[in-house]
This record gives sequence, structure tokens and C-alpha cells, in this order.
Amino acid sequence: MPIASDYPFLDVMGSMLFFFLWVIWFWLLIKVFADIFRRDDLGGGAKTLWIIFVIVLPYLGVFIYLITQGQHMTQRDLSQAQASQQQFDEYVRSVSTTGGGGGGAAAEIARAKELLDAGSITQSEYDTLKAKVLAV
Repeated sequence: MPIASDYPFLDVMGSMLFFFLWVIWFWLLIKVFADIFRRDDLGGGAKTLWIIFVIVLPYLGVFIYLITQGQHMTQRDLSQAQASQQQFDEYVRSVSTTGGGGGGAAAEIARAKELLDAGSITQSEYDTLKAKVLAV
């Protein structure tokens, strides 16, 4: 009557291994296709030939691409990660409240003080702006 007797442990392990290999295969396909499409050194014709090769002979195509372009794939991944990190760092610096570059509460209060000194706003307007900036 136990349900486990209908599906032995080795069959469970075999199913898990099969599923794992299936997921890895699709991950490899996606990785190879993404690398082919993002390459700047290949023209449209060469990209088309690689895609056809990978589609027509999937195992052979993927393995040949990995063998011939594996080192270059790593370099492209690293350069893309570094570019993304640099872009993120620049964005963080541009919106930072503590950094220079015109951002932050201190810069807003300084601008409001300049407007007050120039006579463009009144003291009460300056106090209101300062309260708003400090409240945020």
C-alpha cells in the first residue's frame, strides 16, 4: 500500500538528473544565442551561420561554439559586467545626497539661500523651502 514502492529511489534520482541536464542544456542554448547576438565583431551573415549551425546540429553546434569562443565569451561577460557596474556607480554618484555634483539637501538649501540673497524669494519662502528639503 505504500506509494513509495511504485517509484523507487533510483528512479527518483534518475528523473532529477534528467531534469537537471535538461535545464542545463536550455541554459547553454540561451547563453550561446545571447553571446552570438551581442557580438560586435561578427557581421549579420556570420551570426546567421552560427545560429543555423546551432539550430540544425544543436549539440555539435553548441559544443563547437563553446570550444572556439569560450574564452571570448568570458571576456565579453566581464566587460559587460564592468560596464554595468560603472554605469550603476555613475548613476549612484549622480543621485547621491552626500556627494557633490548638485545633489542633496545641502545643495538645495544653498540654492535657496542664493535666491534669498539675490532677493528673488522672501525669508518665509526660504524657510518653507528649507523645511521641505529637510523633511525629505
